[in-house]
Amino acid sequence: MRFFEAAAAATAPVGVSLTPDAHALPGQQVLQQLTNGIGWWALVFSLVGLLVGAAAWALGAHSQNYHQSFVGRRAVLVSGLAAFLIGAAPGIVNFFFRTGLGIH
Repeated sequence: MRFFEAAAAATAPVGVSLTPDAHALPGQQVLQQLTNGIGWWALVFSLVGLLVGAAAWALGAHSQNYHQSFVGRRAVLVSGLAAFLIGAAPGIVNFFFRTGLGIH
């Protein structure tokens, strides 16, 4: 019987909490700059993908090449979705973090 009591005591919540603080560790500004730079490069690649996809879509449509037209259309849609997700990423992460804080 004591084994089960010890097991129940070991699995009881301890009261762990999380309070994100940007200044708690050194290098916060460097990490923020790195994140901003990666986001910028991701947007540049998204723009390049959008332009190449639009060109492939147009060439495929004018040459009656269905496959090339479809690949270009898909590239335009994927690049647009990527740009949307890059812009929405901070909001999405904050939304789920705040939602998770409400779970007790």
